[in-house]
Amino acid sequence: MTKAPSERGAEVGRRIGVPLMHGLFRPRVLGAWKVPATGPAIFAVNHSHNVDGPMVMGVAPRPTHFLIKKEAFVGPLNPFLTGIGQLKVDRTTTDRTAVTQALGVLENGGVLGIFPEGTRGEGDFASLRAGLAYFAVRSGAPIVPVAVLGSAERSGRLIKALPPLRSRIDVVFGDPFQAGDGSGRRTRKALDEATVRIQERLTEHLENARRLTGR
Repeated sequence: MTKAPSERGAEVGRRIGVPLMHGLFRPRVLGAWKVPATGPAIFAVNHSHNVDGPMVMGVAPRPTHFLIKKEAFVGPLNPFLTGIGQLKVDRTTTDRTAVTQALGVLENGGVLGIFPEGTRGEGDFASLRAGLAYFAVRSGAPIVPVAVLGSAERSGRLIKALPPLRSRIDVVFGDPFQAGDGSGRRTRKALDEATVRIQERLTEHLENARRLTGR
């Protein structure tokens, strides 16, 4: 049986992320109080830079288990990411192990982090993959929209792969919502309808976050 990663590992990751993200950058966090204090939840995070995941892990009020592409689990990063409760996913196929582990996180009342666009891009939620709808409808966990703004505006001078050191990055948490229609249906049609609902809510949240932060 595939075991879900422990929340203890994710909490270690959060404790590493807090001083690291606040030391390298100047995060401004808005709406963290909207994150449910207990019970399962799914963070749906826009993705325009590699630092987005670690940033959310470091500023979120709860430990987070992110679904991360298997290509990131190389060398010493493999045991490190696994040790801090992150989930390795093969994006080229239906990765049943990752799906089982992700559902296990939610069944245990934990927080699952997903980049619903599937890959790094404009970070505008323009193209959503069906995975987010599946996890939300199957588990009944509320989705919390998360907008990370400012991470991809420009590259750092010292380390090109990172935003400029001490630059401000905004993380805006939105109101939790249910993706399903309340019927409990998990048909292809129900998931397609849920994906449309999710996209509308995430796009609306991103627009609000940009207005709020002036970015």
